Amino acid sequence: MRASGDERTSSVGSIAPRAATDPLRLPSDQDSTGRSLGDEEVALLREVIESGVLTSTKGEKVRALEARFARDLGSAGAVACSSGTAAIHAAVAAIDPEPGDEIVTTSVTDMGALTPIIYQGAIPVFADVDPVSLNVTAQSVEAVLSDRTRAIVATHLFGHPCDLEGIGELARSRGVPLIEDCAQAYLASSGGTPVGTAGVVGCFSLQQGKHITTGEGGMVVTSSVELAGRMRRFVNKAWDYEAETTDHDFIALNYRLTELQGAVALAQIEKLAAGVATRISNAGRLSAALSRLPGISVPAPPPGDVHSYWRYAVHVDSAVIPGGPGALAAELRLHGIASAPRYIQKPAFRCGLFVNQQTFGKSRWPFTLARPEAVDYDASRFPGTFEALERILVLPWNERYSESDVDRLGEAIASAVARLAGPGAGA
Repeated sequence: MRASGDERTSSVGSIAPRAATDPLRLPSDQDSTGRSLGDEEVALLREVIESGVLTSTKGEKVRALEARFARDLGSAGAVACSSGTAAIHAAVAAIDPEPGDEIVTTSVTDMGALTPIIYQGAIPVFADVDPVSLNVTAQSVEAVLSDRTRAIVATHLFGHPCDLEGIGELARSRGVPLIEDCAQAYLASSGGTPVGTAGVVGCFSLQQGKHITTGEGGMVVTSSVELAGRMRRFVNKAWDYEAETTDHDFIALNYRLTELQGAVALAQIEKLAAGVATRISNAGRLSAALSRLPGISVPAPPPGDVHSYWRYAVHVDSAVIPGGPGALAAELRLHGIASAPRYIQKPAFRCGLFVNQQTFGKSRWPFTLARPEAVDYDASRFPGTFEALERILVLPWNERYSESDVDRLGEAIASAVARLAGPGAGA
């Protein structure tokens, strides 16, 4: 989580500052309190250490992990890699865009999902997001498609699945590959379809704060044998370790996962279902408590969808709660709760990379190949994005929360709302 925006709390106005209370000390996914790491990981790590084989080109753990990932999702293949960013890069490289081709993506995402597009010579074209889910929609994606669109990247933010039916149908009707960014959405589903299986490639992250972790790591899954082979070679510098004869015949990188990380992931994946079930159950408990509060809107996935709650995000109505998300975050800090107003401080297209087109030296490449419409970041084109970022407050969340933790978190939020919105507001 990014640090909350202190500069945004000045709008609280006449509400006087007060001293901090005893900190809540919630489990944190940045250390052992909020991570399901234990003896199982240690045992598999010991096997790797004792074998002396730490590279996945010679070992067994990463291959076993890939097989398990593919089997669980019903995919033809899975390829492990060094990060979620590497997963996106492998997917984009497998699609193999021409320089200046466009890849439609979301305005609310991590930079790691965007720079791979540029490294492959393509232009990220930003679609607006729904102001409630913060996900792209079929309508917002369609609005920015062009005859130069080479792929669509749909990000399932916070574990809330995109409209896979609508976006998938749009992608198929236009003959454009759909890549799913599932970094925050393990075991989420839309209309019964697991995320990662609706598009041609699904991309996952194993970073420290994800549903399961190896510290850093990633995975791509696909039902295309051809794409699986292309991505496997891409993370191995274009080398095919299974073939009798091979060559470095296209540009590629070393994005391999180590056997040590594979061992941790094998143990972690056994705990995934239970961890996600806990996240979902606790989210329902917190939603029941917060839904009574004025000015607070809780997550509400459509019927039939499964939200897997990487984070728990609420919308804060500043007309009811003075100062909005920034003021509420400041109050929660007094309880020791580090929430994140806005999630990201500005839309991705407002970052210096895109504003200044600072890429390779002074070349501005590949932006020099872009259509003017593709790099038009005028705010009027992104009403959902700006509305969402003004209203969103992202709360920390992990599988180690107890019901007591959830109840105390709900009580802290109610207390903060009452202080900001006036007597009786937190009742």
